[in-house]
Amino acid sequence: MLIIPAIDIKDGKVVRLWQGDFNKIKAYSDSPESVALEWQRQGAKFLHIVDLDGACSGKLENLSAIKKIAKIIKIPFEVGGGIRSLTTIKQLINLGVKRIVLGTKVLQDKNFLKEAIVKFRGMIIVSIDVRENKVASDGWLRVGNLDAMDFARELKRLGLETIIYTDIKRDGTLTGPNFGAIEEMVNDADLKVIASGGVSSLKDLRELRKLEKKGLIGVVVGKALYENRFILREAIKVAGK
Repeated sequence: MLIIPAIDIKDGKVVRLWQGDFNKIKAYSDSPESVALEWQRQGAKFLHIVDLDGACSGKLENLSAIKKIAKIIKIPFEVGGGIRSLTTIKQLINLGVKRIVLGTKVLQDKNFLKEAIVKFRGMIIVSIDVRENKVASDGWLRVGNLDAMDFARELKRLGLETIIYTDIKRDGTLTGPNFGAIEEMVNDADLKVIASGGVSSLKDLRELRKLEKKGLIGVVVGKALYENRFILREAIKVAGK
């Protein structure tokens, strides 16, 4: 199970939100590239980078920060937030981005996802961002009536292999993941799953690792690292990767 440190960028700064609320935000660094280097130094094998401004506007807003990260780190990373075109996907891949995280655009246009999967193969994943079991979009600001599991099954039919599952109400709260929902997704979606939202302790990671054989391949960890609930090396040791 891979431990994936999160670097959420807003206005060029590394921040964390509380339950996806842009009015409840805490900044941790003015230098995303320095944070990326620190996670690399501590042993990270993969990074999760989100352009929060882009997630709201529908276009990349922190591309300069992403470019800086791409130039200086040696480990692979994925990028999400505001990626709504094949051109943008290609631009990021040309920078060296390993995986592209799609969200809102997939809800709007399933053909876009099918074309992206064909053109970019295993480099495409989709983030299923959930509030009360309903899928959210547009930087988590809008919640529709689409059931999370129904969406996951549809993504599988469209040819997707991997998803990130985020419980928005747990994200940034340090209250623990939604273990039940994650287990259901791992058991029933027939997809590789990366869990996100709420990790607060090494105990949480040990519990999540029990789902590894069923298809949980990674965990995105954010606030727990920034608030020093544990150090990355400890988390990697617990996760086995």
